Formats: sequence, C-alpha cells, structure tokens
Amino acid sequence: MPSRPPHKPELPPAEVHLFADGACSGNPGPGGWAFVLRHVPSGKEKECSGGERETTNNRMEMTAVIRGLEALNRPTTIELFTDSTYVGKGLVEWLPKWKANGWRRREGGRLQAIKNEDLWRQLDQLLGRHRLRVTHVRGHSGHVENERCDTLAVAAYQKFL
Repeated sequence: MPSRPPHKPELPPAEVHLFADGACSGNPGPGGWAFVLRHVPSGKEKECSGGERETTNNRMEMTAVIRGLEALNRPTTIELFTDSTYVGKGLVEWLPKWKANGWRRREGGRLQAIKNEDLWRQLDQLLGRHRLRVTHVRGHSGHVENERCDTLAVAAYQKFL
C-alpha cells in the first residue's frame, strides 16, 4: 500500500481580511504604516495608521501587521494581504527557522542576528493566538485596499517632513 503524505489541515475560511502596508520617505527616514481590517461575514471595516520620525520601510510593513493583529479582540482566522515579500516570506518561511536557531539566521554558513528581531518576536507572539494565511499582492497595481493603506501610510509620515 503506497504511503500518503501527512495530512495538512486546511484553514477554515478567513473571518477577517487584514490589508497592511508601510511606507518611508528615504530608507531610513520618516515612515508610516496603515492597516484595514475587514470582518468578512459582516463587511464591517476598521482602519488605522501611524508613523515614526526615523525608521525603515521593512519596520513600517511589519508594524502595520502588528497593529492590525493587536486590533483583534479574540483568536481569529485571518487572511493577510501584503505587498511586502519580506513580511510574507518572513511569516511563512523564515520565522520558524529563526526561532529554531535562537532568533538567528544562517549566512555564509554561520548564524547571524536577524534584523528587526523585536518586531519578529511581537509577530510571533501575536500569531500564537490566530491562524494566518498570507496572500501577496503587487504594490501600486490598483489593488483597492493596498492602495488605501499606502495612502494612509504616506499621509502618516508626511507630518514628519
């Protein structure tokens, strides 16, 4: 009898869509983050944004996701829409390896400290409560919610210019 690959349980349909984006004027420079949360069954939405005087684009991308997850009041099945390959691959591929290696990554055969460890640890803690699916969207491609988040994030850093 042929062996079957182990069964990976399917995630239930998303209860919440989380659209998140970050932006910077310079990298590093003033930065902004934004998210839109949509409760799928009801269509109800919540949006929020903020900024920092001196940061990086990757930190703002991550902060948008963190703030969106923090806005959830109970464990939830989430579909995250992001244009950040760094965030998407980080959550799905790299995070488990970094944790297993003591929050370090392999580079040139040696373990090195990961960048933005503080934010990755926050994401890891928040994801302990939720079930997450990541969907990559192309930035500045007309994706309505991604464009909305980008507009909010840019407006958030404008006050620092």
